[in-house]
Amino acid sequence: MYSTRSARFLLLLTAAIWGFAFVAQRAGMDHMGPMVFNTIRFGLGSIILYPIFGKHINRKYLKQAVFAGSILFAGAALQQWGVVYTTAGKAGFITGLYIVFVPLLGILTGYREGRKLWAGIALSLAGLWLLSFSQGLKSVNPGDVLVLAGAVMWALHVRLIGRYAQRYHAGGFAVVQFATVTILSAVAALILKESWAGIREGWLPLAYSGFLSVGIAFTIQIFAQKKVKPAPAAMIMSLEAVFAAIGGCFVLNETLTPPELAGAALMFAGMIVAQLPGRKKP
Repeated sequence: MYSTRSARFLLLLTAAIWGFAFVAQRAGMDHMGPMVFNTIRFGLGSIILYPIFGKHINRKYLKQAVFAGSILFAGAALQQWGVVYTTAGKAGFITGLYIVFVPLLGILTGYREGRKLWAGIALSLAGLWLLSFSQGLKSVNPGDVLVLAGAVMWALHVRLIGRYAQRYHAGGFAVVQFATVTILSAVAALILKESWAGIREGWLPLAYSGFLSVGIAFTIQIFAQKKVKPAPAAMIMSLEAVFAAIGGCFVLNETLTPPELAGAALMFAGMIVAQLPGRKKP
């Protein structure tokens, strides 16, 4: 058996894989449309997980898994469309706001959050303004808005998984989810008439995003979170924003202006503050 320290390292590895996946997602858009990319990406993830967890798929949770997969599709689609228009680094930090949205959505289910959450939200909003809106609403990048909407979907998905995780097998549930995203993405690609011709040229971003980001990293997360509680796990995984910025800088030659760097720092601080332990009253 592995230790808690090893599990935390695995979560850090997961954050690194997911962070650099923003670079792969951005690079993949040079060869194909967003929905084609997601179709192949989640299809590869399903292929990786099925031999391991396929035997755990059960009819009793198919409806719930398909519903969760539909929310996952919405988050992935908005994020992938967003990276067409924004940088990998900015997409990573904005997506990281799901860590703030998760407890915020909990208020709708009857929880009263403490001051730390609201302090985290204030820091994150200030950072978001510097990162994306500092030059006025007329200069807003549509990609940032799409990624922000996707972060809300990711938060909703985390809430759903929190509800279902204790009831159903996580691996079998994941396979059904990824298969759902694959099918919905393929249908969207056909409706939007996206070309499939660039798959061969974009094989490297697809391989990274499919096998490592969707397949391997998700599996690592499952085992690691058996040892690490949700709050500290979320804080470790929020480092994906930092890895996204590093990858965007060194691989895609992306840069952030001083106001954007300040905004990224404020957003990251907000993510951490929002996840600090505190009392929750039902």
